[in-house]
Amino acid sequence: MVKSKVLVVGGTGYIGRRIVKASLEQGHETYVIQRPELSLQIEKLQRLLSFKKQGAHLIEASFSDHKSLVDAIKKVDVVISAISGVHIRSHSIGLQLKLVDAIKEAGNVKRFLPSEFGLDPARMGDALEPGRVTFDDKMAVRKAIEEANIPFTYISANLFAGYFAGSLSQMGSFVPPRDKVHLFGDGKLKAVFLDEYDVATYTIKTIDDPRTLNKTLYLRPQENILSQGELIGIWEKLIGKELEKTYITPEGFLTTLKGLDYKLQVGIGHFYHIFYEGCLTNFEIGEDGEEASELYPEVNYTRMDEYLKIYV
Repeated sequence: MVKSKVLVVGGTGYIGRRIVKASLEQGHETYVIQRPELSLQIEKLQRLLSFKKQGAHLIEASFSDHKSLVDAIKKVDVVISAISGVHIRSHSIGLQLKLVDAIKEAGNVKRFLPSEFGLDPARMGDALEPGRVTFDDKMAVRKAIEEANIPFTYISANLFAGYFAGSLSQMGSFVPPRDKVHLFGDGKLKAVFLDEYDVATYTIKTIDDPRTLNKTLYLRPQENILSQGELIGIWEKLIGKELEKTYITPEGFLTTLKGLDYKLQVGIGHFYHIFYEGCLTNFEIGEDGEEASELYPEVNYTRMDEYLKIYV
């Protein structure tokens, strides 16, 4: 089977650079958007040039130049957007509406993967304010995709390990504590933790797979379905020490949340749904979805005990 040509939008970002790497490794002719403003961001420019050395093609295009987007899209079969949706950096989800317009005009794309890679926004209709803006914006993009009859795959990757596993899901740090730890509620509700390179690997696996066409792919590898308490237990075993534990009640969490800056409220508010409601695992995957590790058992995904060893 001829492998699809792939265009990555947001390829210099946190998940985007991993998607570029996975696309190249899996043998796809890979194109990466080079936006004009990145010419003055030296680290991102150097990352783009490193992609070029690895065999990727750079295409100059801009969200402010519709024709440039259309021309770039016409060179490929699949478009993957990985633009930022994190408010503490830059929340750019809405820009994808311009990308949808360009894909519709180009008329050649056989699969579009918008920037999601987290909680399934279709299941977050009752999310708390102000954090629900993330899900509302993603659903607006989905609506535009489906109204334009663009073939799609949505990726629900759950929790990035760099943010949630390395920190033991603590707020305010990305490294695991060695003395004291906070747990949300009783720490027993299950979540799902993914190494970011595994997210990228599964993502690229979908693009030529008819089983994932017009469906949501949930990344739920069995051994990485863990409660916060279980994750902490793995760390305690690695360091040979039991941590002092403080349990945060739902009421206490919400009180703390209200005192934070708006951007922090948006991101940290999602913790409530993950760890107090179990929103990542409290449902069965239906006919509109597939589970990644079942479709692609050949992927030797990173288990969290292995992941956390780097922090010891």
